[in-house]
Amino acid sequence: MSPDLNLSTSNHALDEETARAEVYGLLSQLLYAAPSADLLGQLQVAVTEAPDAGGFLEEPWRDLVASARSLNHDQVVAEYNRLFGGVGKPEVYLYGSHYLSGFLNEKPLVKLRDDLAALGLGKGEGMSDTEDHVAYVFEVMRYLIAGDDVAVANLTHQMAFFSQHLQPWVPQMCQTLRAHPAAVFYAHVAAFTEAFLSVETQGFDLVA
Repeated sequence: MSPDLNLSTSNHALDEETARAEVYGLLSQLLYAAPSADLLGQLQVAVTEAPDAGGFLEEPWRDLVASARSLNHDQVVAEYNRLFGGVGKPEVYLYGSHYLSGFLNEKPLVKLRDDLAALGLGKGEGMSDTEDHVAYVFEVMRYLIAGDDVAVANLTHQMAFFSQHLQPWVPQMCQTLRAHPAAVFYAHVAAFTEAFLSVETQGFDLVA
């Protein structure tokens, strides 16, 4: 299900936890595959003002929406395929093991699988990529925020999973993607992701 991108500027907007979960869900979709025409269309008409004017995420979100509006669906799909697809080595890796160990399918993936098992989570049958794909760890964070099972979906597990499996490598991936000469739309996805994770880090630090 595509997230609701028509974010209200009202104080009666989605509560903060729901909004956090939807951002993780959106980023997961954008990084797991090229956006569908419908999802790109939602981005192109999204509200660009943050509920708190001048907030830290407002500018990178506005830039992301502007980039979506400046490109058509075929251009975004072609960019995704160039950066992350193809046969053999991709232009930009989306897997944690690559950034943490320099190789795919290494010890960081084993640790991730152990931690997922402890949470009672695992990879769905329809997913061909390994669990350290950035889209997968974002989807886990979405579940830990918005899931119904409070024994699993709670702040303690969010903080632990974030510090172990996102914070050590996703910012580096974002910087790599932003620096790639072929990245246009996805450079803005990376910039927004990096800013969002910075906000998440600050929020977790406040309650640690």
